[in-house]
Amino acid sequence: MPLPAPTSRFSISSPSHSPSVLSFPAAADRLSVPLHSELRFPRRSSKGGALVISMASGESESLPIYGGVFRPFEEIKQELALVPSGPDKSLARQKYSDMCEVALNEQINVEYNVSYVYHAMFAYFDRDNIALTGFANFFEESSDEKRDHVVNLMEYQNKRGGRVKLQSILMPLSEYDHPEKEDALHVNNFVRFAAMELALSLEKLTNEKLLNLHRVAQQCHDAQLADFIDSDFLRKQVGDIEKISEYVAQLRRVGKGYGVWHFDQMLLQKKVVA
Repeated sequence: MPLPAPTSRFSISSPSHSPSVLSFPAAADRLSVPLHSELRFPRRSSKGGALVISMASGESESLPIYGGVFRPFEEIKQELALVPSGPDKSLARQKYSDMCEVALNEQINVEYNVSYVYHAMFAYFDRDNIALTGFANFFEESSDEKRDHVVNLMEYQNKRGGRVKLQSILMPLSEYDHPEKEDALHVNNFVRFAAMELALSLEKLTNEKLLNLHRVAQQCHDAQLADFIDSDFLRKQVGDIEKISEYVAQLRRVGKGYGVWHFDQMLLQKKVVA
């Protein structure tokens, strides 16, 4: 006796109305019972009733797989209540703590101070009686890079709805020689010990402050700020520390006089490998 042809149907039905059924043939082999699957969307009656989406197999009663009423804006009532009405409040601010805002402003101040020191170093090496143009260019570029960091941080502060509050900047040194180490590098001792080693210390300090800012972001569960600091600052900062560390090591090796001048020329032609 031939088996009945298996079918599968997709139906849309309501508890209070007869179902409307959309049927299509099924590609099943050696099945002895009819099968059908239906996804039911009951229509809401005038007396109300919940929306139930269910799947049914065979002629058995449908089993609900999801229940709920879709009410637009129901879940965003709290967010709507947080939208400020005052003209002096940020509309973009969301889950951005005051602690993160303060820490970001402190980092802006750190970057500004480091940039200021590098600019003073540029002016020192650019003097006519110093005349180390390679060092002057290196510190000028370093100062510009730190100012770029400041702009990046300011833009992010505004993007998150914070307020940029600039703080005082300390006056940097104008002389970078080191009398106690004069015998090590004679008249050019400032290059080896005072200036480049100071630059290394500044980069390490900047890195430490960035790590503190990243730690604050983690404590406040601010994944966006943590990712911003990690991807835009910390990765490059490690490379800057390595580069200046190698410069210090090379300057210690070349000695005084001609060695310093030759290193300056390599910096000027950007041929120093670090």
